[in-house]
Amino acid sequence: MNRIRSLALPIAVTLTAGALSALAAGTAQAADVNVARNGGFESGLVNWSCTGGTGASVSSPVYAGSGALKATPAGQDNARCSQTVTVKPNSTYTLSTQVQGSYVYLGATGTGTQDVSTWTPGSGAGWQKLSTTFTTGPSTTQVTVYTHGWYGQPAYVVDEFSVFGPDGGGGTDPGPSVPGAPAGAAVSGQSANALTLSWNAVGSATGYHVYQDGVRVKTVTGGASTQITGLTASTSYSFQVSAYNAAGEGPKSAPVTGTTTGTDPGPGPGPAVPKHALTGYWQNFDNGATVQKISDVSAQYDIIAVSFADATTTPGAITFNLDSAGLGGYTVAQFKADIAAKKAAGKSVILSIGGEKGTVSVNDSASANNLANSAYALMQEYGFTGIDIDLENGLNPTYMTQALRSLSSKVGSSLVITMAPQTIDMQSTQGGYFKTALNIKDILTVVNMQYYNSGSMNGCDGKVYSQGSVDFLTALACIQLEGGLDPSQVGIGVPASPSGAGSGYVSPTIVGNALDCLTRGTSCGSFKPSKTYPGLRGAMTWSTNWDAKAGSAWSNSVGPKVHGLP
Repeated sequence: MNRIRSLALPIAVTLTAGALSALAAGTAQAADVNVARNGGFESGLVNWSCTGGTGASVSSPVYAGSGALKATPAGQDNARCSQTVTVKPNSTYTLSTQVQGSYVYLGATGTGTQDVSTWTPGSGAGWQKLSTTFTTGPSTTQVTVYTHGWYGQPAYVVDEFSVFGPDGGGGTDPGPSVPGAPAGAAVSGQSANALTLSWNAVGSATGYHVYQDGVRVKTVTGGASTQITGLTASTSYSFQVSAYNAAGEGPKSAPVTGTTTGTDPGPGPGPAVPKHALTGYWQNFDNGATVQKISDVSAQYDIIAVSFADATTTPGAITFNLDSAGLGGYTVAQFKADIAAKKAAGKSVILSIGGEKGTVSVNDSASANNLANSAYALMQEYGFTGIDIDLENGLNPTYMTQALRSLSSKVGSSLVITMAPQTIDMQSTQGGYFKTALNIKDILTVVNMQYYNSGSMNGCDGKVYSQGSVDFLTALACIQLEGGLDPSQVGIGVPASPSGAGSGYVSPTIVGNALDCLTRGTSCGSFKPSKTYPGLRGAMTWSTNWDAKAGSAWSNSVGPKVHGLP
């Protein structure tokens, strides 16, 4: 919304685009209002009804204010909470809310036209905004708006529920006020030409304006941090942030100063990842697979992901502890020397964060900085050329993006970033993993989705495919390829042997067929992509150890196939 100020009169006039259109037509138009009641749940569940007693008012977590709705699906009850709002016929309304949880739905019924709904596959531990619009019929005066979770899923949380449109006469909550000044502005991730600016979120804000030396340089939505690029080395800059919403822009934050570094040599560049690459996870533990040193890993592997980093008591920070005893007396000195030898041979050795039992959480700016700083320190200590994100308990795309960009600013263009999401994490571009991948597309190396331990999933054609088939591999890869990732950022992740996963093992022949289908349009099953992707990065396996246990059958077959792609 623009504020138009006259120099001659001390009057501020605020006009929406709709109001300007109405004035041009010679008519008056009332401003939109929030026709939902108690949308911030500050009055408990007043005006709300939840099925089966599944809903409750909670004081934490909240997006803004002091209350939020928490509802828990149980059995065949999806924990639906609803409210009937009074609306005006033949009118358009915007329905939105902030949510936490997996498979959270938002919708409206009884609109008199087209009922609507939207959902998120998961927002990790952070808040995510859901929004949709509906239009009322010629005689519609009441509409039921709702939110619900999904069967078998954990509890979900909702806050700041609103239905903005013409006043239907049923009473409203107060409209938004101009947000206050953001607090906690801080600078991190210093490099020669970039700084990362973060601040505390303002609950009523729609977005933020960033000012550099008094000049607005950026507008940020969907987070409370941003990277400022294009700066000069060894130079100090002053930054301020203001929050805005429909009521206007609030006051600026207190200024904070950041200084870029001089020329940043980084921890030493690693080798370039080949156009088509084979990735393998190396186990820093003995679970019945072949115990290996890094030097034992087959030369077929271009990227070796050391599994895993360990969490510390500092949120977001990681460390690494070589299991020397479990690996037959493998010393730290040997480990470092083996990494250096692999790098000299053109291989990338990276550190994987997460795994099935990983507990690393990055949910705010402080933990994002902790991850970036600790990962950078480990790269310098051991010679790792990058990191792998394998967090199976979800991730916050805002702060994981901040962490990875901060690390990139420290390391430079040689940084290798890989991801290993589960299939459910890459079904929608609104998922936390998919969002993060798209957020860092300019610095991302490859996403090796785990096509195992999954069950059936939707392909990009909307059909359901069962794991263990060439169609499962190609139709799910198509979602990533058509969802915004470059083909060079997509890899197929499968177990090296039946022992490597609980389910989803496919033979190397099936992997080869999927690679041919995606890159050449041959050897497809019932699903055939609309075009070919010759730049596809390659394939990944869990693990090099299970591969060795099976006589290296996987790498000896899939490796040459990957390296022979067009």
